Amino acid sequence: MGRREVKNTGPNITFLDIETAPLVVYTWGIWEQNVGINQIIKPWSLMSVAWMVEGGSMRYQDNRHADDPRDDRELLITLWDVLDAADVVVTQNGIHFDIRRINARFIELGMSPPSSFRQVDTKVEAKKVAAFVSNKLEWLAKAIAGSEKQKHKNFPGFELWSEALNGNVKAWKEMEKYNRQDVVALRAVYLKLRPWMKNHPNHGQYREDEDGLQTCPKCGTVDRMQARGYSYTAAGKYQRYVCTACGGWSRAGKNLLTKPKRATLLKGD
Repeated sequence: MGRREVKNTGPNITFLDIETAPLVVYTWGIWEQNVGINQIIKPWSLMSVAWMVEGGSMRYQDNRHADDPRDDRELLITLWDVLDAADVVVTQNGIHFDIRRINARFIELGMSPPSSFRQVDTKVEAKKVAAFVSNKLEWLAKAIAGSEKQKHKNFPGFELWSEALNGNVKAWKEMEKYNRQDVVALRAVYLKLRPWMKNHPNHGQYREDEDGLQTCPKCGTVDRMQARGYSYTAAGKYQRYVCTACGGWSRAGKNLLTKPKRATLLKGD
């Protein structure tokens, strides 16, 4: 498993989406069932992953050639390298699903954690800044990004997963198309939401040079920052900027208020 390389041009931003195989369980009904641990025949596992590093090409891997399509060991070795190389991982619902699922399998297989990375979850970010009709990727992609989330028409609903697990080559091909398109839609939604994000990882922190050029903290564009008024806190005044490339707002780190001025400021109870 490879190690992260030092970069000078900004963070490695990786867009990622996984597909998982369902549990196989014994049950006496189909509505509001409580399944005990001793009713589980097979646990869930990873089936496929699609990912793309910003500025790079789409990548994909699945278990179609494994002796058992639920055997996700090779997939997890690949995923470990992908996450280890990433500075920022962008997902849709990844904070609560994708990354936690991947971590669970890492731990179960006795793997060590990859190096740390920041997470950007488009579902979480969408809920923070707006009240969309839905925060699902399908809606967000169409409503704000003009991108369509792929639907698996030839294998509707659960049939796609069941047929792939049964070795249907056509189902695996459709899952690949579905998985890849989700990453395309994810990136499109991310780019639309990025200017609105309050705590986006700062691109400038990943630049190793000292050329004095202003870097947009959100999109990484160099020397496109335009001074626009000031940002105020309880004890500070800061130069405010807008990026003419992505539209995101930011502020300088230097407090423009003098020490005598700050000393005269009163704070409310």
